[in-house]
Amino acid sequence: MDQHIAFFAAVVIFVIVIAVVIIAWYNYRLKKRIIDSGPIDNDAINFLKKLTDSGAEQLKWGCVLFMTGLGLVVTHYLSYNDDSVLPYGIEIMFIAAGFLIYYFFITLKQKQ
Repeated sequence: MDQHIAFFAAVVIFVIVIAVVIIAWYNYRLKKRIIDSGPIDNDAINFLKKLTDSGAEQLKWGCVLFMTGLGLVVTHYLSYNDDSVLPYGIEIMFIAAGFLIYYFFITLKQKQ
């Protein structure tokens, strides 16, 4: 059973990495075409700023994945019955905490 989960997790991670690379490549191509098209007005500059990655997406997924792993570690050391839903609840709470940590980081950054 654990081998199936590990294989599924590896496939999901691989697909996510490929998707991130493809999105970054298309953003680069779009920015290059806009810049090569000629004079740039304020609308184009604002659009290019939106495409420029500020690291917020990586911060979000870093927080969520870190808290997910931390939740798995915590549930590993807890004792519970096989039919208990306790590990699922704990894992969901840790994932939610990851999103909340990201939200607080972003709001603090926007206030500065």
